[in-house]
Amino acid sequence: MDEKTSYLALRAAHVHAVRAALEDHVARVDWPVDRIERYRTERLRALLSYARSRSPFHAARMKGFDPASATVADLARLPPMVKQEAQDEWDAIVTEPGLDRAEAERIVGEQMWFSYTPSGCQVFSSGGSSGVRGLYVWSWELFVTLACLAWRMQVRDERSQRDRAEPRGPMRLAVIEAGEPPHASTPLFDVASDPRMQTVVIPAAAPFEEVRDGVAAVGPTHLVGYASVVGRLARATIAGELDIHPVRVSTNSEPLSEEDREAIRAAWGATVHNLWGSTEIGVQAVGCGHGDGLHICEDEVVLERVDESGDPVAADEPAARTLATGLANRAFPFIRYDLGDEVTLLPGRCACGSSLARVTDIAGRRDDDFRYGEGTIPASAFRHVLGTDPRISEYQVHQTASGARVLVVGSPDPAVLRASLVAALRRQGLPDAEITVTQVPRIERHASTGKLKRFVALND
Repeated sequence: MDEKTSYLALRAAHVHAVRAALEDHVARVDWPVDRIERYRTERLRALLSYARSRSPFHAARMKGFDPASATVADLARLPPMVKQEAQDEWDAIVTEPGLDRAEAERIVGEQMWFSYTPSGCQVFSSGGSSGVRGLYVWSWELFVTLACLAWRMQVRDERSQRDRAEPRGPMRLAVIEAGEPPHASTPLFDVASDPRMQTVVIPAAAPFEEVRDGVAAVGPTHLVGYASVVGRLARATIAGELDIHPVRVSTNSEPLSEEDREAIRAAWGATVHNLWGSTEIGVQAVGCGHGDGLHICEDEVVLERVDESGDPVAADEPAARTLATGLANRAFPFIRYDLGDEVTLLPGRCACGSSLARVTDIAGRRDDDFRYGEGTIPASAFRHVLGTDPRISEYQVHQTASGARVLVVGSPDPAVLRASLVAALRRQGLPDAEITVTQVPRIERHASTGKLKRFVALND
């Protein structure tokens, strides 16, 4: 039996485990607040106790700290974790017997396809878009939890809408993700939550024409993939270049811009579920498709909004960054991990009926913004101009010393586009920015992950 066949045989068992666990996870979405809090507290104490017992790194962090009585508020007594530290201290953090950094690197370096360790773990590596390459281990139980978190909002809504617009015939899921190891997106999203559903993976890094034709061949009833690719497929549909009719769309891995969301609605009228996640924590929040924002996965994730000093801020106060604790990750515990994202809480209860707290849609990481001297130009200044031009199907912005070099796919007027960008940056405090606009046939995505780094800072 070759490596891929062996992997798929075990993965089939994994997918069945996900479907079985989905029943519990779907029910949690409608738990009352007090039940969620009780459950989360016990999950947190279990994680902290396990991490202190099995991880020298976390044992050192928890000196004088009692996990058995800890609450979410008590987490503020622990120092944050950052990505470089997590990678430097890998062997002191991992708790899986027989697995160290060297063995994990061997697995990633030698595997021809996704694989499992003898204990049922999977090892993934990030593309390093933040400047730090990441190596991660997901246990069997963690994958089941994350897949359930990724799909439970869709499953819940499909069950409630079954007598309306949901498909009654064959269900086909087009999965537009990395497509190959070592990135985690393909195993996580290539999950048929319904036994009737067929799935087809289409690598996001392929030329767009191949992605478009691959999706057309599938004729998906459901579509999941990188936000920028799904947005471009929607615009291709509007332009008459693609004829598909998905009833449900799930976006992930990249910020979903309002322009892409509107294109999806205009093209297909589909219910949109946006997801905010990371390889470290997994799935942090998911949109229900009805109310605003994303529902935090409070039963499995603790999010702390903090100021520049790392101190918690009130729900109605601005935060500098967000620290996350993944309650299901015992193989490689991330406790108070600095995600680098700023999130804003939404008040009130969602129209969908869930009591899970919500955050606004994630607009992007803080490092998408460009610094010029002492000033900062937000990525939104570029997004507003480039993302609203119907003649642009994709773009990438490279910071220069005095402005930016902009690559666009499509047929905009370069002179008009340049003038609009100069004016937008002037309003943000950068006078007379030097902007060049270049039309290109395609923009290269990361070779293994398929992600598009839309904003490239000067020092990247």
